[in-house]
Amino acid sequence: MVNLLKRWNKCFKPVVHPFNLNNDGIKTYSMWQYEKGEDTIKFYLDYLSKDEMFRDKEILDIGCGAGGKSLYYASCGAKKVTGVDIVPKYEQDSMELAKKLNLQNKFQFFIADASKLPFPSHSFDTIIMNDAMEHVAQPEAVLREVMRVLKKGGKVFINFPPYNHPFGAHLSDVIFIPWVHLFFSDKTLIKAYKELVKDLPDGEERISFRISKDQKGREYFSYINKMTLKRYKKILNKLQLTPVYYKEVPLRGFLKPVAKLPFFREYFVKMAVSVIEK
Repeated sequence: MVNLLKRWNKCFKPVVHPFNLNNDGIKTYSMWQYEKGEDTIKFYLDYLSKDEMFRDKEILDIGCGAGGKSLYYASCGAKKVTGVDIVPKYEQDSMELAKKLNLQNKFQFFIADASKLPFPSHSFDTIIMNDAMEHVAQPEAVLREVMRVLKKGGKVFINFPPYNHPFGAHLSDVIFIPWVHLFFSDKTLIKAYKELVKDLPDGEERISFRISKDQKGREYFSYINKMTLKRYKKILNKLQLTPVYYKEVPLRGFLKPVAKLPFFREYFVKMAVSVIEK
């Protein structure tokens, strides 16, 4: 099955991915994030303006990666932006870009688990979870922490691609087949992914970033929790969190009718978007 996947993969055009741009010396991951900053908030701009989201506010960016998007938020007039991620190497990457952009006084980076945030309660006006909800190991615990550190009247902005989205497996740095995770088992995907990245300069780093072993020694994708629209709504209901704004963005405009159908929405929605107010 691995060989079948690899042969089929050659039929598809490679997807532009920041890991590969970084390897090719085109741009760093942090700069790619910064340049894509507005894309991370564009789904909210028909609800609130950038000024309403950021101007003179204390911002927390959960799952900030290499900090590029955090620094974009800082450039939008934020008082201070705090980025949180569990990958230690991103601290240096983000601080280097902060200095380059002369935003170091408006930004700080914390290596931390989002389910155990190292901040006092009621610390932030705005919390951003861009492409983070599908990665956290304990989404309920993370949302509880988010609400704890959010100020009264503050807002949480959450957007994520559902797991059954065409590239919901988050393997598009080397696997370009849409919905590949629906056709092949995780075991096959793990083996194929490891083979496809093994000769890359950061191949071992990519493997350790995405793949772990459970208590029985079985490999699994530890960087993703397979969050679906249905599961997300169940979590919100359980925590008694009702979004003040919610929408599901279809893959393409002409697919909007299909993306509204109960079964097909999980496969044809590219982004779930919500705002929760405390």
